[in-house]
Amino acid sequence: MSARPFVAMDWRDVLFLHWPVDVRELRPRIPADLELDTYDGTAWVSVVAFRIAAARPYGFPAAASLPAFGEINVRTYVRGAAKDGLWFFSLDAASRLAVAGGRRIVHLPYYRARIDATWTATECRYGSERRDRRSGAAPFAASARFGGDVRVGAPGSLDEWLVERYCFYTTDPHGNTRRGDVRHAPWLLRDATAEVAENGLLSAAGITPNTDKPLVHVSPGVSARAWTLV
Repeated sequence: MSARPFVAMDWRDVLFLHWPVDVRELRPRIPADLELDTYDGTAWVSVVAFRIAAARPYGFPAAASLPAFGEINVRTYVRGAAKDGLWFFSLDAASRLAVAGGRRIVHLPYYRARIDATWTATECRYGSERRDRRSGAAPFAASARFGGDVRVGAPGSLDEWLVERYCFYTTDPHGNTRRGDVRHAPWLLRDATAEVAENGLLSAAGITPNTDKPLVHVSPGVSARAWTLV
């Protein structure tokens, strides 16, 4: 990892939806040089919906930021030679520039999408529809209610294991596995309950979870820095 980050951004109004998945379903989807990470022997897949704000090259003023936009990603959990991280099946974004940059610079499967979001003190809603010629519509709609104390995931807990990930892995055009590092403060979480009216993002990824009912967290978000791929 280079000494200087490549980009800075804020991840805001975050909805985490987590489902257990059969290890045998996910293992063939992961590069051979990565290990599928599990918690107590169970693999997990997550849909994470949020807003990206103040995205800009690191060191540039806020005036140079992209306009805020919504993003929803589908991910699982892996182990690489250096550290534990994430593997993305898809990333839908309501920004043409983010989609183009994500595909070209970090080789992630970004798709252009319409994303709607509302957020109050006690509930949130996210909805999206993919509008990208590389894919079908993949509709998604979920709402969540939350309250109670804000906390961080306890060390060793499933909560911490699911959210405290500080890198992702991807494959470049030559078939090489690459790692992208990120840094941010620990996630501040609230427990929540959710209704998922449409889950086309998991369906489009070819993933069938073991249950319809997800484990749910929400977070006000974090300010993050990201490094170029290694």
